[in-house]
Amino acid sequence: MSFSAEDHLYMAQALRLAESGRCLTTPNPAVGCVLVRQGRVIGQGHTQPVGGPHAEVMAMRDAVEQGEDIRGATAYVTLEPCSHHGRTPPCANGLIEAGIARVVAAMVDPHPLVAGRGLAMLREAGIVVEAGLLAGEARESLVGFLSRIERGRPWFRLKIAASLDGRTALANGESQWITGPAARADVQRLRARSCAMLTGSGTVLKDDPLLTVRDLDIGRQPLRVVLDSRAQMPVTAKMLAAPGRTLVVVAKAQAAHIAALEGAGAEVIALPDAQGRVDLAGLLAELGRRGINELTAEAGARLNGACLHSGLVDEVVLYQAPVLLGNAASGMADFSLGSLADKLAPRVAEVRQVGADTRYCLRFDGKS
Repeated sequence: MSFSAEDHLYMAQALRLAESGRCLTTPNPAVGCVLVRQGRVIGQGHTQPVGGPHAEVMAMRDAVEQGEDIRGATAYVTLEPCSHHGRTPPCANGLIEAGIARVVAAMVDPHPLVAGRGLAMLREAGIVVEAGLLAGEARESLVGFLSRIERGRPWFRLKIAASLDGRTALANGESQWITGPAARADVQRLRARSCAMLTGSGTVLKDDPLLTVRDLDIGRQPLRVVLDSRAQMPVTAKMLAAPGRTLVVVAKAQAAHIAALEGAGAEVIALPDAQGRVDLAGLLAELGRRGINELTAEAGARLNGACLHSGLVDEVVLYQAPVLLGNAASGMADFSLGSLADKLAPRVAEVRQVGADTRYCLRFDGKS
């Protein structure tokens, strides 16, 4: 299938629109739509928060508000229009009723309630339908949603801030601030796109973090998930009083500990593995069932090591500061290897400068 330069231009614009709605739509995918008629953009929009209109509806509303005639237009959309009744009516029906002449979709929606049905509905109505334009870019844009639908679990990311010599905190626990203000602002954007944040009870005891999104108004807070294998999560933790919800995951805990956490506002679930620790794979599956698309961990070396050793991590976002902290400082991840052949070898997906620090996006083989 051949697409024109104009097709690429308008789909790229739709992808930018999708990005602008990324932090708002979870668990729905962040989708962008651009309407073009006679070589002019007549409407554009992105998916709204859950229960609100999808990208196609927003683009059509935009066109109508500007007094534009939608009939005969081309719709560029970053994901196949939905074909089923959910919280909103099917977008495919809306495009048909509006008289759209052509629909260009970046990719087919793998959701079992859609999975090509939306495109089929459009074709049956006589609309010209083409798919696959900038599909790779669309998959990247939708990486969390696609992970949940295709694998049943969220896209799992570790965020680490470290020195040049791979250290994350001094021996006395001091870690604020290794990286600079630009990197810390970038971390807030990373939290904002995340549906949930993960840490361990050890980090809560040591740092008492909030794990909230600050300085960005996204209308929600990510779910906070605390692994509490040793039943030591304090009921006085600041995050329990912060906006949003906290889920504490235990392997085994006395009823009094669970009751105290629930009394402080947490939800508590037990997910033990055969070794008496929290079952990480089981946790990811549980979060997938709860509609979590992207999970970001900000934790200490012990939990980072366990996550990496599990083989479940999809991505590491490493902020490396141009400083040296020495041998006594804490490392990035605690795990050991039997031989060099067992080394973890993610590929470098992106490197960019963030203020004085360097930001690496590292992805593991076989991942998107």
